[in-house]
Amino acid sequence: MNTARRTVAPLLLGLVLLTGTTACSTGPAPDPGATAPPRPTTAPAPSADPTDTGWLQLMIPMDEGAVALLDLAARKASDPVLRSFSARLRTAQEAELAALRGLRGRMGLPDTDVHEGHEMPGMVTARDLERARAAEGAAFDRLLVTEIGDHLRQSARVSRSQTTAGSSAEAKERATALVAAREDQLAELAELPGAQG
Repeated sequence: MNTARRTVAPLLLGLVLLTGTTACSTGPAPDPGATAPPRPTTAPAPSADPTDTGWLQLMIPMDEGAVALLDLAARKASDPVLRSFSARLRTAQEAELAALRGLRGRMGLPDTDVHEGHEMPGMVTARDLERARAAEGAAFDRLLVTEIGDHLRQSARVSRSQTTAGSSAEAKERATALVAAREDQLAELAELPGAQG
C-alpha cells in the first residue's frame, strides 16, 4: 500500500500543479474549436551589398537585350542550325531572367533599369536591335553571332566576379550557375557556322 501511495502522490501533485497553472492564467480560455494562427513560412530576405545589387542590376537588362535579339533570330536567322541554337538560348535566358527577377524582388530592390540607354560591353542596345532589324540573311546571322557571343562572354565575366566578391549566398549561387551555363553556351556557339570568322 505504501508503494502505491508513493507512486500516486507525485502523479496527483503534477496534475494539481498543471491544473493550477491553467486556472491561474490571466487571458481568456482558448476556444477549443479555434486553430492556432499559422506561423510565417517565408524565408528571410537575402541581404544585398553593393556588389550583389550592381550584379543584378546589370545582368537583368543584359539578358533582356539578348532575349529581344533572340526573338528576332526566330524569324530572321537564315541558318537553321543558328535558328535552333537561338531558340534554345532564348528559352534558357527567359528562365534565367525569371530567377534573377525573383532574387531582385526577395532582396527588395526596385525593378527599374538603372542602365537604360547605356552602351556597355555585352549589352544588346537599342542601336544593336535597330541594326539587327535592318540586316538580312548572312549579314543578320553574323551580327547575331557577334552580339550574342559578346553577351555570353561579358555576362560570364561579370558573374565570375560576383561569385567571389558578392556577399549574398543566393546571389553567389545564381552567379555560379550562370557561369557554368555560359561555358556550355559559348562552347555550342563556337561550333556554329560562321562563328569562327
